[in-house]
Order: sequence, then C-alpha cells, then structure tokens
Amino acid sequence: MGEWWGVEKRDRIAVCTFTRPPRNFMSFAAMSELEKVLEELAADESVSVLVLTGGIEGYFVAHADLDDLTKIGRGQPVEGDPLSWFRALALLESMPQPTVAAINGQAHGGGSEISWACTLRVIAGSGHMGQPEVVVGIIPGAGGTQRLPRLIGAGRAAELILSGRVVGAEEAKQIGLVNEVLPDHGFVDRVIEWLQPMSGHPRPALAAAKKAMVEGMRMSFTEGMRLEGQLFVELQTGAEAVELEERALEAYRTGQPSGL
Repeated sequence: MGEWWGVEKRDRIAVCTFTRPPRNFMSFAAMSELEKVLEELAADESVSVLVLTGGIEGYFVAHADLDDLTKIGRGQPVEGDPLSWFRALALLESMPQPTVAAINGQAHGGGSEISWACTLRVIAGSGHMGQPEVVVGIIPGAGGTQRLPRLIGAGRAAELILSGRVVGAEEAKQIGLVNEVLPDHGFVDRVIEWLQPMSGHPRPALAAAKKAMVEGMRMSFTEGMRLEGQLFVELQTGAEAVELEERALEAYRTGQPSGL
C-alpha cells in the first residue's frame, strides 16, 4: 500500500506489515504513512480485525528512529509529521475494528508503545518488549507512561519504565503485557488462526464491544454502564442481531449447538 506498510487481507482480517530495513526503526515518515493506512482501513466495512506485524526477521518495530529524535532535539527539520505518532496510536485505540499487535521480534520503546495502543497483543516466542527510554536520558513519549500502567497496573509499569529492562515473551504473558505466546515458525499464520473465533463475528458487535471497553475505561463506572446500555440497545434493535438471536433460539429448541 505504501513505501513501508503493506496490507494483505485474509478473509475479514487485514494484516499490516511494516518493512523498513535494516532494523524496522519507526520514522516520523513511516508513522505518517501508518496513520493514512489506518484511516483507510477504519472505513473498510470488509475488515473486522486489524493486525500489525513486522516484515523483517527479528523485528516488530525496533523502536522510534533515533535519527529523527536527535534532529528534533537539535531543532532540525524531519521528514513526516511528529504528531502522527499520537494520531496513529489514537486510531489504533478508537477505530471500529479490534487491533492486534503481532510482535514477531524486538518491540522496544516506540515499538512497545504501538502495541499498548492495540486492543490485543500476541507475541512470538523470540519476541521481547520494553521501555528503555530512561537509559538514553528521556522518557516514553508516545503514551507509554499512560497506557502501560492502565494495562498492567501502576507498580509493574513503574518498575519496567524506571529500570528500562527488556521483557521476554513468557514473562510478558505472565504479567499481562500480552494475551498469548505463539511459535515463531509460521507466526502470522498462527495469529490468524488464533483470531478466527473473533473475526467471524458480526462486525458491528465487535466494534461496539471494543468501543464500550476502550471508552468505558476512561469513564466513571456509572458513565461506562450508560455507554454499554446505549450500545446494547442500538445493536439489539438492528435486523442482524434479531435474526441471529432467532436462529440461536431455534437451535436451542431443536437441541443443536447455538454458539450461545
């Protein structure tokens, strides 16, 4: 689709692959390109789930491009829009489709921050994550200090951010950074297989469930319940839900598996 981002559709799953040799550093220009890709896919009714992965062996997104960061620090111009980091990650959170970071290697700094903005995270056995910014005298600048504590709790997030240490795949699952660890061999195919139970469900229901969870986490409990109720009613009064519920009811009557 672009210079660094390729898009492949597998049924109702869109796989977005980042390839920027030699080590998949995320430049401002590459992030600006991702923003455009996400905007297009968000409006694509044929896509129910979106996957981000790396196209270079051993790398998801290594980290933000240090050349870009150095230029910013010196007040020099850079290619691409630095604010695209914030807009693209916000899109990963807010676009209708559940978004999945398929971490097939190094995901440090900005690479990890991209994954925190996704709905789900799956990692290959050789994958590793971390927020090492303090090592070079800065802090996470694309949401790491805000999203990570909300994901794994303030104490664990503080330890990772303040130490800058790297976390391997098994520990990442143990502490809640990722949902699943999958084999390196055929990793993307395994991710697609893992997502099949999700991607086959009605797209409006997936979108509404994601919206209720993402936006609800930023609200009071009462406000979140109100949002959930509103989305429930909108779906319940739609023709697709009524038809599917009628089928499920008939399956119960006939003793057939209904999926409910």
